[in-house]
Amino acid sequence: MVEHHICSFCGAQLEPGTGKMFIKKDGTIFYFCSTKCQNNHKLGRVPRRVEWTAAGQKGANKE
Repeated sequence: MVEHHICSFCGAQLEPGTGKMFIKKDGTIFYFCSTKCQNNHKLGRVPRRVEWTAAGQKGANKE
């Protein structure tokens, strides 16, 4: 069975065989759908404060 992952930053569902998996030294695993999400996470941005993420839209009641 194929595993489906969710982007750690924006909350989008990743298709099998796409995206990037980033593993920190402490063993934390992050999945990113694009370099846009990866770079925003690297910059330390909070997904709740970014409008185009699922968490940002949920916080702004735009679902």
